[in-house]
Amino acid sequence: MSLVHQATCVAIQGRALLIEGPPGSGKSSLALALIDRGAALIGDDGVTLERNEGRLIASPPPHTAGLIEVRNLGLLDWPIVAGVPVALVLRLDHEAPRFVEQAERLTLGGIDLPLIRIWPGGEILALKVELALARFGIG
Repeated sequence: MSLVHQATCVAIQGRALLIEGPPGSGKSSLALALIDRGAALIGDDGVTLERNEGRLIASPPPHTAGLIEVRNLGLLDWPIVAGVPVALVLRLDHEAPRFVEQAERLTLGGIDLPLIRIWPGGEILALKVELALARFGIG
């Protein structure tokens, strides 16, 4: 069973990070910042998720594979990767808590995943996201 989930998704050191948020919240911009730091694009504004041996596997969605929206530039062709296990769901949220002791939980495709809500602003957002993945992501 596979489903297309509305989120942007990048791979960091073999682990997929789902980036959720409302339209215009900065999902694609965050993905670009993470790509600049070494991440690889899986999908922008959509990702195919498939349950496989107790894990959720992220791949590009067929209708937008290899495209990323760059505000003011439009849709650009971009290299992608596929078949990466999801380690963390990150939700861009202006009401995110200041301190987090443990990740919230979210079930997608029948798989329990850690969820971190993070304030979408600031120059070091990509670094904070990498730290969240290291601290709360599934190994």
